[in-house]
Amino acid sequence: MEKGELKILNKGEEEEMELQGYRLCRWRLALVGFGVLCTGGFLLLLLYWMPEWCVKSTCTRTTARDAEVVLLRSTDEFRRWFLARVRVMLAPGSNPFHSLETQTTSPPSSPSSPSSLSRPFSSPSSPPLANGYTPHPSDGSPAQELSRRFSDYQPTQIRYFTFHSTKYYWSDEMQNFNVLTGLEDLEVNCSTIHSEHSAGLTRNQQEYRRLFFGVNEIAVKVPSVFKLLIKEVLNPFYIFQLFSVILWSVDEYYYYAAAIVFMSVISIATSLYTIKKQYIMLHDMVAAHSIVRVSVCRANNEVEEILSTDLVPGDVVVIPSNGTIMPCDAVLVSGTCIVNESMLTGESVPVTKTNLPNPPPGEREGADSAYNTEEHKRHTLFCGTNVIQTRFYTGELVKAVVVRTGFSTAKGQLVRSILYPKPTDFKLYRDAYLFLLCLVAVAGIGFVYSIVLSIMNEVPAKTIIIESLDIITITVPPALPAAMTAGIVYAQRRLKKIGIFCISPQRINICGQINLVCFDKTGTLTEDGLDLWGVQRVESGCFHLSEETAQKENLVKSQFVACMATCHSLTKIEGQLSGDPLDLKMFEATGWILEEATEEETALHNRIMPTVVRPPKQLLPSQPDGSAEQDMELAELSSLYEIGIVRQFPFSSGLQRMSVVSRTLGEKCMDAFMKGAPEVVASLCKKETVPEDFAEVLEGYTKQGFRVIALAHRRLGSKLNWHKVQNINRDYIEANMEFLGLIIMQNKLKAETPGVLLDLHRANIRTIMVTGDNMLTAISVARDCGMIPPEDTVIIADALPPHDGQAAKITWRYADKPSRTTRLEEINISLENEVHLEEPKTQELYHFAMNGKSFAIIAEHFPDMLQKLVLHGTVFARMAPDQKTQLIETLQGVDYFVGMCGDGANDCGALKRAHGGISLSELEASVASPFTSKTPNISCVPSLIREGRAALITSFCVFKFMALYSIIQYISVTLLYSVSSNLGDFQFLFIDIAIILLIVFTMSLNPAWKELVSRRPPSGLISGPLLFSVLTQILICLGFQTFTFLWVKKQPWYEKWNPLTDVCNHSDPLNVSDLNNTEVDEHNIQNFENTSLFYVSSFQYLIVAIVFSKGKPFRQPSYKNWPFVLSAVGLYFFLLFIMFHPVEGIDGFLEIVCVPFEWRLQLFLVILVNAAVSVLVETFILDIVLWKLAFSRDKQANYGVTPAAPTPQGLIDLQGYKCLSWLCPRKTAPKARYMHLAQELSLDPDWPPKPTTTTEAKPRPENGSVYDIIIINS
Repeated sequence: MEKGELKILNKGEEEEMELQGYRLCRWRLALVGFGVLCTGGFLLLLLYWMPEWCVKSTCTRTTARDAEVVLLRSTDEFRRWFLARVRVMLAPGSNPFHSLETQTTSPPSSPSSPSSLSRPFSSPSSPPLANGYTPHPSDGSPAQELSRRFSDYQPTQIRYFTFHSTKYYWSDEMQNFNVLTGLEDLEVNCSTIHSEHSAGLTRNQQEYRRLFFGVNEIAVKVPSVFKLLIKEVLNPFYIFQLFSVILWSVDEYYYYAAAIVFMSVISIATSLYTIKKQYIMLHDMVAAHSIVRVSVCRANNEVEEILSTDLVPGDVVVIPSNGTIMPCDAVLVSGTCIVNESMLTGESVPVTKTNLPNPPPGEREGADSAYNTEEHKRHTLFCGTNVIQTRFYTGELVKAVVVRTGFSTAKGQLVRSILYPKPTDFKLYRDAYLFLLCLVAVAGIGFVYSIVLSIMNEVPAKTIIIESLDIITITVPPALPAAMTAGIVYAQRRLKKIGIFCISPQRINICGQINLVCFDKTGTLTEDGLDLWGVQRVESGCFHLSEETAQKENLVKSQFVACMATCHSLTKIEGQLSGDPLDLKMFEATGWILEEATEEETALHNRIMPTVVRPPKQLLPSQPDGSAEQDMELAELSSLYEIGIVRQFPFSSGLQRMSVVSRTLGEKCMDAFMKGAPEVVASLCKKETVPEDFAEVLEGYTKQGFRVIALAHRRLGSKLNWHKVQNINRDYIEANMEFLGLIIMQNKLKAETPGVLLDLHRANIRTIMVTGDNMLTAISVARDCGMIPPEDTVIIADALPPHDGQAAKITWRYADKPSRTTRLEEINISLENEVHLEEPKTQELYHFAMNGKSFAIIAEHFPDMLQKLVLHGTVFARMAPDQKTQLIETLQGVDYFVGMCGDGANDCGALKRAHGGISLSELEASVASPFTSKTPNISCVPSLIREGRAALITSFCVFKFMALYSIIQYISVTLLYSVSSNLGDFQFLFIDIAIILLIVFTMSLNPAWKELVSRRPPSGLISGPLLFSVLTQILICLGFQTFTFLWVKKQPWYEKWNPLTDVCNHSDPLNVSDLNNTEVDEHNIQNFENTSLFYVSSFQYLIVAIVFSKGKPFRQPSYKNWPFVLSAVGLYFFLLFIMFHPVEGIDGFLEIVCVPFEWRLQLFLVILVNAAVSVLVETFILDIVLWKLAFSRDKQANYGVTPAAPTPQGLIDLQGYKCLSWLCPRKTAPKARYMHLAQELSLDPDWPPKPTTTTEAKPRPENGSVYDIIIINS
C-alpha cells in the first residue's frame, strides 16, 4: 500500500470523506513548538483554525493501517478538513459477532485446570495475556476490567478513531476504516433473525459486544461554560478584536477600547447563553427517555432486568404490555405493538407494528430477504418512539431483537444531524468574506502609506508602529457580526409573531432567494381529512351505479362492507378509535363497532385474541313477524355475526396496499381482504373480476380530484390454520383476489390554497406538487388550485425499465387529450421563476407529470434527461419519501433555490434538504425542519419568503453601511495622518457608539413589504448593482472629504492651530466661545482639519445610512421605521446644533476647535451637496436606470421568449437597454444552470417530446447516458 494513498470513508453516503494517514514526527513537533514561542502563541491559533496545516506541519504521511492521526476531508461542496486521533484497544477478538469460543489461542488446559472453552471468562487474578501484553484499552475502566477477564484469549489490537460521535474501526479485510452500525452488518435474512438471534445473548457475549458498540446512549454532553467560552473567544474575529483593544490601549484610546470590550463581552455572553440553551434543550429532549430499565432474555431462557445503556445489537428485549419509550432500534420477533412515531415522522397517527415474517423452510426462496430497517420498518421499533400498547400470546412475551444502539439508531442519526449540521452554503456569506478581504487590502495600502509618511516626517518608531496598525483596526469594523445578525434576529421575531418558528436562523436569508416551492398535497394543499363521497361496487365483473353510503341492510353482510370494516390498522386507545384518517373515515362509513380484547381476556386464552368488528343490531336485516322469543333469537343472532382480524399486513408506501386475514364467526375458512391504490389492487386480482371499463371509470374519478381506493377479497383454503397465517408471506395472500369495487373519497382544497399559489405565480415563483397520491388525482388538484392553468398542456412521462434485452424507454402522452390542435413545437421554455416584463404571453405552456416509478427509472437511465424534465415538471405523484428528497436534490442541482412545504408525515427528508423547509406539523418532527408553522395551511410560505427577502436586503444594507463606515473613517484618518493628526478618542467613541450602533440596530427594523413582487433580491454582495452602489458612495465620500481637507487650508483665516489660536472673533463676535485648552495636545487632535473632517464625516455616516436603507419592493419604507427615523433625526439635530451653536463642554469632550461662522456655513453647503449627489446616484442612476436596464439578470429576450407588443414605458426601457448594451457590451450567458438548459431547449426543435414519440436509452459507458427519440405511428 502506498503512503500517499487516499481512502474513502462512507462511500456513496451523505457523509462521504477522504482519509489520509499520518504519524507524529518529533522534530516537526519541536519546530512547531519553537514557532509557537516565537510568535507569542499566534502560530498555535493558526493551526487550531486550520486542521490540515496542523497535521501536515507536525506529522509525516503513512499508511492508514499504521496511522496515529487521520486527516479527513469531506467530499461535498464545502470540502471541510477535520483531524482525529487513532486509538488502540486490546480485545479478545476482532469481530463483535464472532463466538468467543472460536477465538481462543491459549494452550490446551492441563488436567489440573478447567478447560478454557468451558470457562471463557477468567477471574481478574488470571495470568497476563499471551505475548506478554497487558490490556490497556483507552475506553476507560469498564473495558479494561472486561479485557482482564478475557485473559485466556490471544489479545487483538483494535485500531479506531471517533468522529462526530461515530466510531470507525480498522478492517484488515477491507483495508479501510468502517463503521459498525449493528445487526445489519451481518446482512442476515429474516428467518436467520428468528432462528439464530431470537434466543438472546449470554452476559459474556453482551459485554464483549459492548467493547465495540459502546454504551447504548445518545449522549448529548452539555459543554461547560468555560469550554464554550474558550471556543467562542478563539474565533478569528474576537482574536482580531483582542489585538485591536491591546493596540488602542497602548495608544491610550482607553474609552474606545473599553467600549469595544464591553460590546464584545455582551456579544460573547449572548452567544454563550444561546448555544448553552440549545445544548440543554437537545440534551433534555434526548435524555428524557435515554436511560430506562429493560427486561432482556438470556440464552438460558432467563429474563433479566438491566439498564438500557447496557444493550447491544443481538440482545432480545421484552416489550412491556403497558408500553414504553424505545431506547434502541429493535425488530419485533413475536407479538404486535401499537406505536406513536411522531418523534421521527411527524405523524401522530398510531402505527401497528407486526412481528418479522418467518417463512417456513420450503417457502423461503424469494420471500426471505435480508433484513433492512427501511424495507422492514413495519416490523421495526425505532428508538425514541412511544410503544402505546402490545398484544401478546399467553406464555409468550412480546420480544424484539436489538438491531442498532446509540448514535446508530434512527433517533441517533437525527440528533447527529442537529449536533453536526452542514454549513449553510450561501453566496452572501462567501461574498462577505471576499468583501472583508478587499477591506483588508485597502487597509494594507493605508498601512504602507502611513509608514512611508511617518518615516518622511521623522516620527518616532513606536508611533509609526501604533499608527500604521491602527489603520488596519479601523478598516474592519468591530460591530460587524452583531450588525449582520440584527436583521435576522428581527425577522425571526416577526416570523414568531405570525406563528412561524425557526430553529435555523441563518436560513431566513436564504429563504429570500427561493424561486421554486414544492408542496405535498394531502394535508398541505388539501384538507387533511377525507370525506366519503360514495362507493361503486363490482359484481360479476361489472360496476354497479355509484352509491352514497354503504350503511344499507342489503349490504351489511356483503364482502364489500366486510372489507371496509376489517381492512384497516385502527386500534382503541383509552376507549377512542385511533389510526389513519382514511381508515377512520372508511370504518365510520360502515357504522360498525370495533372491539379489542382486554389484557385479562387475552390471558385466559392460549393465543392472541383478535380484534373483532361487528355491525350494530339496527343494521342487520329485520324480520317482519315474530314473537318475543324470536326477537331474543334475533338479538342473539346479531351478536353472533362478528369478524375477527387474525393477521394484518400493514400499509406499505412501497407496495401501495395493505391487507388483512380475517375469520367470520362460525365459518371454517378464513378470508383475505385488501385495499390500496386501484392500479395495484387491480393487477393482483383475477382478470375476469376486474370490469373492462375499470380504467375509464377510475380516470373519470381521478380527473375530478377524488381519492380512489380499490377493495379486493379472497376466500382462503380450509387447510390454512391460525398458526400458519401468523408465519405466511403476504405475497401468498395478496394474489388471485376478486375485485370488489371502489371507495371514492373527497379531498377538498384548503380555502387559502388557490390564493397563495396565485400570489407565488405572480411573483414568478414556480410551484411543484410532490405527493404519494394517484397521478390523475394530483393533476386534477393541480388544475383546481391553479398550479396548472386550464389552457396549459400536461405531458405524462411513463418510463419502463430495461426488460428482456430491451433498453429503458419513456413514452410520452397527454394527460387529458385536448381537443384543440396543440402546436407544441412552437412552445419555448418559459422561466416562470424569473422576472418578466409585464406583458401577455403569446405561447402555450406545457407541464410534465410523472410517478415515482418513472422518476426512479429516469433518474437511473436518463440522468441528463431528468434535469430537463424538472425545468417544467409540475406534478410528481406516487413519490416515496426518499424520492421526494432526491427530487429536491435534482432541482438544487440545476441551481434552483428550493422551498418545501409539507405536513411532516413523510416529508422530513425533503424538508431538511430544501433551502427553506416549512413543516405544517407542530410535532417533534419539526426538529428536522428549519421552519414550523402554527397555521396549518400554505399561507405561511409567502410570509416566509417575504420575511426572507426583507432580512436579505437588510443584510445587504447593513453590510454596505458598515463597509462605508469603515472606509469613511479610514479616509478621515488617512487624511489626518498627512498632517500628523488623528481623530480623538471621544470622536471615535461618538462615531462608533452614538452614530453607528444606534443606526445599525434601528435600520434593521424595517418590516417586510406587504406583498411578493416578481423581482428577486440579488444573492450575493459581488454583483453589479451592489458593487456600483458601494464604489460610487466611496468615491463621493472620498471626494467631499478630500475637498474639505484641502479647502480648509485655503481659507484666509487658516493657520496652524495652537491653544492660543482664536479665529472665531475674526468673523463672528457673537458666537465667541473660549474653547482653548492650555494643556499640551500630544497627539495633535485639536486642529482645523480634524474639526472640519469630523463634521463632514459625521454627516456622511447618516447620509449613507439613509441612502442605503432601502424600502420597496422588499421592505416597508424607512419612514415607517420610527426608531430609525427618530435616531437619524435626533443625530442630525445634535450635529447641526453643535456645529452652529458651539457648547464649550461638548466641544471640549469631542476635542473640536472653534471655527469661523462662515466656514460652518460652507461646511453645511458641502454636506448638502454631498447628500444630494449620494441620493441622486443611488436612487436615480442605480435604482431607476442601471438596475432596471443594465443589471437585470432576468430578461425574457435572453431565454427565447418572444415578447408581446411593448408598452410606451417598455419601449423607453428597451431603447435605454440597447444604448447601455452598446456602451457596455457584455455576454448574456445566464449564471444558473436551469437558465443554460432553458436556452438549449428553446433551440431544440424536438423539445418538448411529442405524444407520438418514445425516448429510448442507449447506454454508452464512456460517454454517459444518451438517448434516441424514436417516432411511433399513432
